[in-house]
Amino acid sequence: MASAGGDWKDMYYAAERGDVDCVRFHLREGVDVNYQHPEAMMSALVISILNGHADVVRALLEHGADANLPAELGNITPLQAAQQQQRADLQRLLQQFGAHAPPAPSRTRFWRRWLPL
Repeated sequence: MASAGGDWKDMYYAAERGDVDCVRFHLREGVDVNYQHPEAMMSALVISILNGHADVVRALLEHGADANLPAELGNITPLQAAQQQQRADLQRLLQQFGAHAPPAPSRTRFWRRWLPL
């Protein structure tokens, strides 16, 4: 569910521009902190990380944002977004809220998946 009373789209754009007061307002009004924008296909947490808004990131995490929820577009996790932006402070903050690195991709040769051995 996107929201019970707030406006998820306004909250997403507030997270993108770094307006922590607006983000907190919508969270208090019942917007689902983990809702992913259906066009941008990512959560407010990921977009706030990509734009470097540490205060918004903290507010979202304190309100229960999933520190491991990957964006639907590109499958980037919040921790990967912080690494991409070279933000060690955000990486540490995410880890404090339970973020962990995704498992390494399997190194099995592609053809072994289809051939019985």
